[in-house]
Amino acid sequence: MILLTNDDGFYARGIQALRKGLAPLAEVLVVAPETEQSAVGHAITLSNPLKVRKVEEAGQLIGYAVNGTPADCVKIAVTELLDTPPELVISGINQGGNLATCAIYSGTVSAATEAAILGLPAIAVSLNSWEFRDFSVAVDYIKKLYPLVIEKGLPEGVSLNVNVPAVSRDRIKGAVVTRQGKSRVIETFDKRVNPRNETYYWLAGEMKFAEVEKGTDCEMVKEHYISVTPIHFDLTHYQALETLKEWDLDF
Repeated sequence: MILLTNDDGFYARGIQALRKGLAPLAEVLVVAPETEQSAVGHAITLSNPLKVRKVEEAGQLIGYAVNGTPADCVKIAVTELLDTPPELVISGINQGGNLATCAIYSGTVSAATEAAILGLPAIAVSLNSWEFRDFSVAVDYIKKLYPLVIEKGLPEGVSLNVNVPAVSRDRIKGAVVTRQGKSRVIETFDKRVNPRNETYYWLAGEMKFAEVEKGTDCEMVKEHYISVTPIHFDLTHYQALETLKEWDLDF
């Protein structure tokens, strides 16, 4: 069985396109946030109870909507909702790319990372546009990729971050393995005043990519290749680790 989740919400076009595309090939179940949870990262809910609502279509159970984060959805699916662990977790298809350090903010990527933490193979998949609505290329690529992941497995703690260019099928040049690029958010806030004369701020920043480096997800998606990046939740910088060992840090 394949568990589907996302951060755009249960009824988002991307996840529903993926569910319908995979349903003839495998048993699939959606456990996804009831409402959009974009950019929540790897947040989990501790202060409030999680509510789980069954969702049916034509009298058949298609999944559960959860009033929590993407990571919550994976946790509760594996721990409570499923009788046995899924063969694979797929998070997406996200509306908008999760390239470079943007992946840190992504609830979509974090759901796949949570699955990896739980010892499950996982794929995060995103369409690199907030306006382009044709998910067919991404669906078809996942149809090709998911049996390989199930058959060959992934290294412990590793998940795949897949980004699909938002172009027509005939402009896709192929798929390549990439490393993560670099980017940062250009922080700008829109300052506003509500009817009670209270000031509030709305984040209006944008993602700024560094100079595109060869072999990165940013470069290859820009060149109309599907990028497949293996990622891991170990944030240790091993070169810095060796450097710090030379410091007198004892207390």
